[in-house]
Amino acid sequence: MRHTRGHTNNRRSHHALEGTNVIKDKESGNLRLPHRLDEATGMYRGKQIAPPRAARVQTKKVKGPSTVAPVEHIHEHAHAEHVNAEAKSSKGIAGKVATGGRPKARSGFGGGV
Repeated sequence: MRHTRGHTNNRRSHHALEGTNVIKDKESGNLRLPHRLDEATGMYRGKQIAPPRAARVQTKKVKGPSTVAPVEHIHEHAHAEHVNAEAKSSKGIAGKVATGGRPKARSGFGGGV
């Protein structure tokens, strides 16, 4: 059966995006989504549900280097001896051949057998 542009467009006719329904609150005049708490006042359907949000203080961000000294990150595990490191090194080349070594197919490195 043919698959025409008209058939595709008819199917996609229901894919249109709808606008967000935003409501202006009756008491405070703030914009909010329907059936949601008014975040500024903490009111929902005429009842106080949450404490009102404090007025936000706007601070200007200053560009440039930070005045706070960076904290040096130390890796405690970087120099620790691994428990099975000796067992791995004792296998040698014969141990790698016998066990197969690495898996042949690794993600992103092409196929393998």
